[in-house]
Amino acid sequence: MRVGDYNSVVEIMNKLAINNNEFYDLAILDRVIADPDVSQVVLVKNLKVAIGTVNRRLQQMVEKGYVQIVRTRRRKLRYLVTQGGHTFHITWTDAYIEQSFQLYRQVRQQVKNVLRTLIDTDVHTVRLIGEGDVAEICRLTCLEHDITMTDNSDVPAIVVDGLDIRVQSLET
Repeated sequence: MRVGDYNSVVEIMNKLAINNNEFYDLAILDRVIADPDVSQVVLVKNLKVAIGTVNRRLQQMVEKGYVQIVRTRRRKLRYLVTQGGHTFHITWTDAYIEQSFQLYRQVRQQVKNVLRTLIDTDVHTVRLIGEGDVAEICRLTCLEHDITMTDNSDVPAIVVDGLDIRVQSLET
């Protein structure tokens, strides 16, 4: 599976999500629970979405009874999470964790398959090209299988591009 240039688990899950609304709601509720006085501007920066998306998600959470909005000053709002909002938060946090572990297991299996082909050809040293959470899973799986990591360009590389994990041999 290829997901473009996404390497953070959050970015990948966001990209893979069939319905991002619950994911955004969960992220917004996380922030609101941590800081009821958080501004929509801060939420926009954290979620990397448009202000209209945050505003719409907050309005829909109010309609669903997950959040109450209280005006504290002329232009300042406080967001209070209701019992229903806490229940939603717990339910979707569990789902997010399960999806994260599922993604972890999927990536780990891909790396094991790549390592199996390398070990079968008596390769035990590789370099890693890529960054982010998926690359870190690759690094940990290599350590688990006694594969030495190096920066030496004279060895094959494991290339991480989103969820695409492949071997770049020396001939390429």
